[in-house]
Amino acid sequence: MSDNHEQGAQSRSQLLRLATAGSVDDGKSTLVGRLLYDTKSVLADQIDAVTRASVDKGLDTPDLSLLVDGLRAEREQGITIDVAYRYFATPKRSFVLADTPGHVQYTRNTVSGASTAQLVVLLVDARKGVISQTRKHAAVLALLGVPKLVLAVNKIDLVDNPAEVFARISAEFNELTGSLGWSSDDVQEIPVSALHGDNIAIRSENTPYYDGPTLIEHLESVPVDADVHGRHEVGLRFAVQYVIRPRTAEYPDYRGYAGQIAAGSVRPGDEIVVLPSGVRSTVERIDTADGELDVAHAGRSVTLVLTDDVDISRGDVIASPGDAPEPLSEFEATVCWLAEKPLRAGARLLLKHGTRTTQAIVGTLEERFDEQDLTSVDNPDSLELNEIARITLRVAEPVAADDYKVNRRSGSFLLIDPAGGNTLAAGLVGNGLADIELGDRVPA
Repeated sequence: MSDNHEQGAQSRSQLLRLATAGSVDDGKSTLVGRLLYDTKSVLADQIDAVTRASVDKGLDTPDLSLLVDGLRAEREQGITIDVAYRYFATPKRSFVLADTPGHVQYTRNTVSGASTAQLVVLLVDARKGVISQTRKHAAVLALLGVPKLVLAVNKIDLVDNPAEVFARISAEFNELTGSLGWSSDDVQEIPVSALHGDNIAIRSENTPYYDGPTLIEHLESVPVDADVHGRHEVGLRFAVQYVIRPRTAEYPDYRGYAGQIAAGSVRPGDEIVVLPSGVRSTVERIDTADGELDVAHAGRSVTLVLTDDVDISRGDVIASPGDAPEPLSEFEATVCWLAEKPLRAGARLLLKHGTRTTQAIVGTLEERFDEQDLTSVDNPDSLELNEIARITLRVAEPVAADDYKVNRRSGSFLLIDPAGGNTLAAGLVGNGLADIELGDRVPA
């Protein structure tokens, strides 16, 4: 193994991609601000500005939520309405955090923020417990295949009998996550006070009933798969974004295929198959702006040069022949509908998978998922905003997609309005509801 490969693997293992989720006023912004503050990831002048703003609001302590709620409209309303990415680090790990909104009408933002997360911190107000929005977020996270969860029972300092409250909420949440497919090893419950910093970076003396890790200790030590895009090891998945043909005197016959590796790795000499055509070739070399590479891993943007003159265009997928997915013209999918206008069978839309965009027709609406009581409705007439359902799709051009359970990135897609170009749905190839313990199925 080369030094570059070892360093690349080490850097990936030290990076944790996480997201926050929770209902309105559960304290997500304060929690994120506390994480940034306790890891010394904010500048002194930012702290001074927050302190002054907090004094102006009549507060005795700095309002750390002001560190992250930067948009004036959000701050005036006291809510977070967009996904914002924050970066912080400890001596043991680096972190990329997607701070998602809590309002139910912004479920689409939660889907976006959690789609590449290895871990999600789901906040619950200790005074309210597990509510409907908690169940919706947990169901969405289960469908997205998020491998690890942290239940942060926030504002634990504001309830009577905190030990009893924490135990009750944890038990209810464990029952929910168990029915959604997570094991007990995948979920960590922590009682916290984001406002005062209890159990965020420092173990709190106010929670003697809790002997587990602080939030930062858990984030530093939780084992995660280095490949954030899949649950299983898969071969090369490389969606061609651009065909490079410089046609210069120096490179009269150069033909390179540029894109980002979605899964697996590639080396010169590797045999590949081009999808959907099925044509095979061999990788001659891997080019980058900094020179050639001996190996490239998932997440790296490169240009592949093949030994053969192959007909490849944008939208094609270069894959390992040993486990290449079968190109799909008709398939089953699970979608979260993100538009105000309802979805009905027969709708003609655009489907974007990787770098390929093709026409698609919705065949049937098979079942709609009710995340509150974990039941499903067979053959619904329509799908409303934020509802989740299993549907069938037919596409004009075959898509080289994996089942989402196999690989999160190559198994996901978007449905787009062909007229306005707006994103209408986030989709997962396959039956994402299969791992959920559904209750009674009822007709529409």
